Amino acid sequence: MDKSDKIIVGISIGDLNGIGIEVILKTFQDKRMLEFCTPVIFGATKIISYHKKAFNSEVPVHGITSLSQLNHNKINLLNIWKEDVAVELGNSTKISGEYAAKSLASAVKYLKEKTIDVLLTAPINKENIQSEEFNFPGHTEYLEANLEGKSLMILMTDELRIGLITGHIPISKVAETITPELIKEKVDTMYTSLKQDFGINKPKIAVLGLNPHCGDNGVIGKEDDEIIKPTIEEIKETGKLVFGPYAADGFFGSETYKQFDGVLAAYHDQGLAPFKALSFGNGVNFTAGLSEIRTSPDHGTGFDIAGKNIASSSSFTQALFAAIQIFKNRKEYKELTKNPLLVR
Repeated sequence: MDKSDKIIVGISIGDLNGIGIEVILKTFQDKRMLEFCTPVIFGATKIISYHKKAFNSEVPVHGITSLSQLNHNKINLLNIWKEDVAVELGNSTKISGEYAAKSLASAVKYLKEKTIDVLLTAPINKENIQSEEFNFPGHTEYLEANLEGKSLMILMTDELRIGLITGHIPISKVAETITPELIKEKVDTMYTSLKQDFGINKPKIAVLGLNPHCGDNGVIGKEDDEIIKPTIEEIKETGKLVFGPYAADGFFGSETYKQFDGVLAAYHDQGLAPFKALSFGNGVNFTAGLSEIRTSPDHGTGFDIAGKNIASSSSFTQALFAAIQIFKNRKEYKELTKNPLLVR
């Protein structure tokens, strides 16, 4: 069959013993999903069949051995290994991490070749996936090493977008990592992403402070006054609408975040804690700043509920919709900037 105009979504299966495959299949229980995209799962028929049996799924999957065999009206499964692999639902094993990495590596290969249009990743376990081939704190860092650009982790819903100035690093290293150069880089990346990926012509960005109460004029720390605030003022001189620093508790407690197109948190939990409280299980993790598009659900492997048929697919489904919409927005942005006279 000739390639249709539908967006080809590559899907890595994540940890074999987690809920990744369950939420993938539950997402495509709704046949209308195939009207929006052509999914291709990177894994193996035996693994998918095992999971389908575990939670009584009847979602049909079309096995292929080459992307030239893609069927644009079916859920495609590209078989990337033939050997038997032990599945122990709910347990973290070296084997489950090894094959999660194989699925991801294969999907990224085709993403770089542009054989697939976007990448949707199911959750991995950051410990058992570690190896000589995968020596990264998570998906984001792995993708940055394998694609072009500087990454920015953005947690998003329709109402909220939170980026992280620092990501998967120990809290003890956060203060020393936040430099004027890093702040400028992350603001630039978010600014560009809000324009090209979300269609916002003049983005308004808030930057959160590092210390409690933004340091209270140096009483609880000097980084906000000596590093973050001067850097924001310098960025403003370039014409960007960037404001802050804001104390995180009051910023979210007073719903000030609703006044901005994007928010930059100083560190991981400062951004993720309020985001998860506000997103009600529908959040999406988007890796901005890279040459290709990747999204994922905002939850983990779910070992404690794996195989019990109780995992919600809502976040994974939203990640699918987000990848498709961002692809369309980026394509339109490139066309408009290529032909400035077309800008409305």
